[in-house]
Amino acid sequence: MQLNRRVFQSLTGITCRFYHSDKRKKVTLYSKISPLGDPNYSVTNELDEWVCKGKKVRFAELQRIILDLRKRKRFNQALEASEWMKSSGIFTFSSTEHAVQLDLIGKVHGFHAAESYFNNLNEEDKNDKTYGALLHCYVRQGDIKKALTHLKMMQEKGLSLSSVAFNDIMSLYTRTGEYEKIPDVLRHMKEIGVRPDNLSYRICINSYGARSDIEGMERVLNEMENQSYIVMDWNTYAAVANIYVKSGLNDKANSFLKKAEEKIDNKEGLGYNYLISVYSRLGNRDEVIRLWFLEKSALKRCINRDYINMLEALVRLDALEEAEQLLKEWETSDNCYDIRVPYIVIIGYIDKKLYEKAETMLEDLSTKGKTLTPNIWGRLAAGYLDKGKFESAVKCIKVALSLKKDSKGWKPDPKVIMKILSLLGENGSVDDAESFLSSLRPVVSVNREMYHVLLKSYIAGGKEVERLLNSMRADNIDENEETKVILEEYKPISS
Repeated sequence: MQLNRRVFQSLTGITCRFYHSDKRKKVTLYSKISPLGDPNYSVTNELDEWVCKGKKVRFAELQRIILDLRKRKRFNQALEASEWMKSSGIFTFSSTEHAVQLDLIGKVHGFHAAESYFNNLNEEDKNDKTYGALLHCYVRQGDIKKALTHLKMMQEKGLSLSSVAFNDIMSLYTRTGEYEKIPDVLRHMKEIGVRPDNLSYRICINSYGARSDIEGMERVLNEMENQSYIVMDWNTYAAVANIYVKSGLNDKANSFLKKAEEKIDNKEGLGYNYLISVYSRLGNRDEVIRLWFLEKSALKRCINRDYINMLEALVRLDALEEAEQLLKEWETSDNCYDIRVPYIVIIGYIDKKLYEKAETMLEDLSTKGKTLTPNIWGRLAAGYLDKGKFESAVKCIKVALSLKKDSKGWKPDPKVIMKILSLLGENGSVDDAESFLSSLRPVVSVNREMYHVLLKSYIAGGKEVERLLNSMRADNIDENEETKVILEEYKPISS
């Protein structure tokens, strides 16, 4: 599927707006701590240094810093700031601050540490806020039994309950796949006088969608729309549209996507991104382009997240040339470099079996000094093998193995490894096969199957096998029946 080139070029020609100021900004505590992107950097040191210089620390600014660090998922640093705030003796913690610290402790150290903190609180600080924070820790840990017991205790103590606690339980049921229990939680909330909020209804709507119960979903949606205190949001209508898409009800999906668009805040890109994604799954390229145009016009700047979403949509629409044009636009933006952005286009080429184009883009990135990961080269190697391009596959897997030392967690596909090793052996390249096996050792454990491939290669080439058998034994791999069958073909070379 090709997009209209002229339309797209005019679209990408609209640049994101950037605002610059030559005015020197005042150095604040927030401006000192906020840029500390390295999670290992000590916030405590910055705070101590700030105080040592005789500068004031304001309670509101510390709260802002902690909130900002939490939003950016820098939980260790947020906890550091909270602990410094508490231990400094300058400020008195209310239950709200205790709840924040308890939640951060749960995130960083787990619910046992959070329990310990909670148990050491004064009784007056054990209220709905701190109880709720501990409940959230149990939910995050995925412990449904503790979460339900804790919620029951909160009810028995007569604590003021809001929808947040019940949303936590429904979210946990979503994670465990127990969707059928979610409507009962919503029903219980209403029975005890707790008003469901937008998230409550949306979780319940999604639970019906997960069970393909369209009638049940529509019933909850209708109830939500008829609540006078509920202000409908784009998230809910978009969730409904997504469920209709999965059920093949495209006309209804389109109708609710329009409803969702009417509710989007023009200054926030998440709504546009979600709708672009859904429209691309519907194959509606015109709406994808229109919404991207609106998003770029509405936002001060398009960040990496926005480009990633639009590139994924274009790749899904098979508009790879246009995706590459958008990638070039991203490269000229002021956004920080993120390897995930070009990888979307490269993976698109791999999925479409355009392996040479993918390799060209990877080599271009490498030439520019960009750090690549082994997994992308491994995927390309697998593609070349499927296409029968053996030499290209070997080249790519060797690049992947060379990058392994800088990448944690990646393991080459065993099928790809065995196929390359087998082909090297079958082609009579015993030395190449041995060299390839040696390069694998730092990455994967050498196994019997690999040795058997080499044995066959040795035998086919009339090469002495005793040294290889000794190496096999040194790796604690005993000879089995298959080994013996292979060795029966071996005839020692006469001296």
